[in-house]
Amino acid sequence: MKNISRLFIAIICLLFTTHAINTLAQPSSVIQVGQSIFSLTTFKADGTIIASTHGFFIGNNGEAISLWTPFIGAASAVVVDANGKKMDVDVLVGANELYDVCKFRVKEKSHSVKFAKNPAKSGNKVWVVGYSVKKPKCKDFSVDKVEQFMEKYNYYIFQGKALENTEGCPFVNSNGEVIGIMQPSKSGSEIHATDASFVNTFTVNALTINERVLQQSGIRVALPEKEDDALLTLMMAGNKNDSLTYERYIDDFIAAFPHSAEGYFSRAKNLVNNNDFETADNLMLTAIDKATKKDEAHSDYATLIYLKEIYKANMPYEKWSLQKALDEADKAYSINPLAAYQHQKAQIIYSMGDYQKAYDSFMQLTQSDMRNGELFYEAAQCKTLLKAEKSEIIQLLDSAISVAQSTGRNNAAPYYLARGRQFDEMGEYRKAVMDYNQYDTLMFGRASHDFYYIKYKCESKIRQYQQALNDIAHAIVINRREPLYYAEMASLQLKVNQLEEAITTCDMCIQVDSTYADPYIIKGIALGELKRKDEAKEVFLKAKELGDERADGLLEKYK
Repeated sequence: MKNISRLFIAIICLLFTTHAINTLAQPSSVIQVGQSIFSLTTFKADGTIIASTHGFFIGNNGEAISLWTPFIGAASAVVVDANGKKMDVDVLVGANELYDVCKFRVKEKSHSVKFAKNPAKSGNKVWVVGYSVKKPKCKDFSVDKVEQFMEKYNYYIFQGKALENTEGCPFVNSNGEVIGIMQPSKSGSEIHATDASFVNTFTVNALTINERVLQQSGIRVALPEKEDDALLTLMMAGNKNDSLTYERYIDDFIAAFPHSAEGYFSRAKNLVNNNDFETADNLMLTAIDKATKKDEAHSDYATLIYLKEIYKANMPYEKWSLQKALDEADKAYSINPLAAYQHQKAQIIYSMGDYQKAYDSFMQLTQSDMRNGELFYEAAQCKTLLKAEKSEIIQLLDSAISVAQSTGRNNAAPYYLARGRQFDEMGEYRKAVMDYNQYDTLMFGRASHDFYYIKYKCESKIRQYQQALNDIAHAIVINRREPLYYAEMASLQLKVNQLEEAITTCDMCIQVDSTYADPYIIKGIALGELKRKDEAKEVFLKAKELGDERADGLLEKYK
């Protein structure tokens, strides 16, 4: 009996000794790191879970790092810290697909880790610290290999089996300083960790929002800290056709830059798009009150009113008018007499119908530092509406081209088009074609389909038939659903005696729109010229069914 008691006591002592050894093997500084670790769960838009993993806070204001893969396809994500507090992931800061790591932020304050001043070396003892709302589990490892990447960061390799559910958790040294983030291994015999200081370097700039890797997630990217960069990000977010995310970017911008008019202006434009003019008006008054640069706020207010009065003139709002827009632009100019505000005033005056006054303003600006091709083009528009001599208009467009070319050859493209159309209207078709060709060259052959249709019409008038056929074919390639283009091409092919080609083009046109009479008429004539009179009669009868009055005469001619 005594022997049994002694054996029991020995076992108890051994257990306590083992526990003491394990406790001593895990310095308190290592255990304390557990306060910075969290669980992470990502979700699809419908609320279904994508993945669960871990990560840890690296800053006191919610900055954190984790694995990237769980964020791919995610519309939202939440973390639960070591105290059981649940927090939404607010924004992404950066990510790297190759090393499967990312950096993000939550809005709440956080208990952050400390980064190791010196990297671990091969043979060093380190610990992986697991997540727990109680006392975290830790396991020590000896660094097996250290591979350097990007000349200053380390990729650690360990032999052995990791603690269960520790992906995304930190590896720390004996001081509790983080060296890396634990990552799953394809083989069960190795554990990997990417240098945490590498992930900590991720920052946002004006173009981060367009990074391909971050576009794989539906969680928005953080705004840059600099206002100009943040404004560019805000503009790009507005072009992504995601109104809900754009609204959140506006919230972020106003919160970060409450004394900038741009955030209020962006929201006000959305309100105007939704016909909420009263709220938009009140918001711009707030912008004027809070903005440090009052001139910019007044100018933005003028722009908002101007755009509404131009594009939503059929929806009157008694507080707004073009005169009100001009008054606000005047206020901006009185605070800060910039040429840009004078230009804004001239554009509003033009829209009010005072073309002479607008012309004088545009021409005055051509003598300022703002001198550019657009001012001469706008002046030419004024002269057109004032019914000035065509030669005056051409001279202004000549100046627009000349000034634009001085700042870059491609900048002159829209003015070559404008002058070409002016020559076209004047009946000077050869000059028009020269300008059209120049515009096409500057656009690298990527102009709109209606441009190539206009060019085709002009070339046809001076019998440049091959060029005309090329251009109408180009218009068809860009817009294959416009039957007019096929009919025009077939008509010209008929004119130059390309009869079989005309028949083929007509058939293509009929496939696009079988109710359009012109291709039946053109095809019938081509068949008649080829002495295929029975076929010609058939298509003429179809044209007659469609109500084309030319059919009877053609049936008689080719009977």
